[in-house]
Amino acid sequence: MKYIFVTGGVISSLGKGLSAASIGNLLEARGLSVTFLKLDPYINVDPGTMNPYQHGEVFVTDDGAETDLDLGHYERFSLNRMSKENNYTTGKIYYNVISKERRGDFLGGTVQVVPHITDEIKHCIVAAGRVKGRKIDVVIVEIGGTVGDIESLPFLEAIRQFPYDIKKENVLYIHLTLIPFIKAADELKTKPTQHSVNKLREIGIQPDILLCRTDRFISQVLKKKIALFCNVETTAVITAKDVESSYEVPLVFHKEGLDEIITKKLKLKSDRPNLKSWEKMVNRIYHSKKEISIALIGKYVGLKDSYKSLYESLIHGGIGNEVKIHIEWIDSERLEGVDVSPMLKGCSGILVAGGFGTRGTEGKISAIRYAREGGVPFFGICLGMQCAVIEVARNVAGLKGANSTEFEPHTPHPVIDLMGSQRNKKEKGGTMRLGAYPCLIQKGTRTYQAYQHGEISERHRHRYEVNNSYRKQLSDAGLVFAGLSPDKTLVELIELKDHPWFVAVQYHPEFQSRPENPHPLFREFIKAGLDHQSAGV
Repeated sequence: MKYIFVTGGVISSLGKGLSAASIGNLLEARGLSVTFLKLDPYINVDPGTMNPYQHGEVFVTDDGAETDLDLGHYERFSLNRMSKENNYTTGKIYYNVISKERRGDFLGGTVQVVPHITDEIKHCIVAAGRVKGRKIDVVIVEIGGTVGDIESLPFLEAIRQFPYDIKKENVLYIHLTLIPFIKAADELKTKPTQHSVNKLREIGIQPDILLCRTDRFISQVLKKKIALFCNVETTAVITAKDVESSYEVPLVFHKEGLDEIITKKLKLKSDRPNLKSWEKMVNRIYHSKKEISIALIGKYVGLKDSYKSLYESLIHGGIGNEVKIHIEWIDSERLEGVDVSPMLKGCSGILVAGGFGTRGTEGKISAIRYAREGGVPFFGICLGMQCAVIEVARNVAGLKGANSTEFEPHTPHPVIDLMGSQRNKKEKGGTMRLGAYPCLIQKGTRTYQAYQHGEISERHRHRYEVNNSYRKQLSDAGLVFAGLSPDKTLVELIELKDHPWFVAVQYHPEFQSRPENPHPLFREFIKAGLDHQSAGV
């Protein structure tokens, strides 16, 4: 088995996750089997209790792990399905080591960062390559943070040691760094990259390949200079050029010869790369002739990464309909206590995203009422579905004051209430209804037509659900409970009668959408938006 370690320098947010995912994409295009591991330096055990403004979206896996958003990149760019084994944090590493110490595994010994913490990190790296039913050729490991961060040092020390455990020929270090263009000097500057590589070499790691993030292709002359000062081959200096669509990144890397040099350095036997399908998909993104606007309404729109998978899924829906998607990011708090029509007029569809807590929920409910009464295609996800139920209960079923007990514990009509299985939960981390659960879809519904299946499996992340005591009143008001759990105790999916497209789900379909295989609900939502636009409503 071979291992690729992806590190980053100079600044954060250069795109290590996208780079790692793109490398996996290229290796799979060559017929190789890959998997991924994200090592995060923060002390939280997982990002589940973190504010999205702190960390971006929480990506949920089938097995119920709350993970870093980069695992979404890994799934969208490859054939992989991630699990709890694909994301480890400092918190989780230390938790494992301390648990072993309490159990008596280290009796007589002093527990230290080296070797105990570093050994645990190396154990997780090896474990990531053991995927049931698959023979993995390459494990791609992304180290979170930036070289020089104190939090990242144990991870960097662990990967420094790694070649001595499995032989250097099985390990490749790829470092992502910045080549800024200084407008006043009218030139690209390599000094930040030189300093970043020097910092990495101080730790004991010599990168084999440099990915240089910049806004233009790097000339051969500049590549030679970088290679000289950073002690790498000129062919190993790769332009990581800014692109309009992240899905173009593998194609840029391939053009730069990245997959060729990786397979050569790791002595991997592989096929000639087949990127035709991916190229066709990217071409559809750039050359779609139609365009529609979708309003994405949420509480955390100040950081777009808070809704990363939602954003990507809307793009996928556009790919599936050969249409460019323009997203209007709307903070739900701005919709509270005002006429929402000026902000929503002109949008061909309204998507209300998930979230927690009462802030901005009345704005979401107002937007849903606008969509319902105006016949605008509506898609609600998680909290978006709960707000849709509240809106219909208040304004159609006549249940004055209807609400969720999450927002108003003493509401006269708790149409949304805490799940029974959640009532005795004390801890917050990892205790929600998490991961993949089955759902049975009613035949003849819009969603059955979209899925073309009566039973589906989707990923969840919630504590509150539709209160079954109100099902009849809501049904009489025109709400269709189109999808239920197999035991019929949990509402998973609702629709509205006599509306062009009004669908809301308790689960998170965005986690399973792919650019070459758009999720059916996002595909149909965008199609409904196109129909709405064509009708000139």
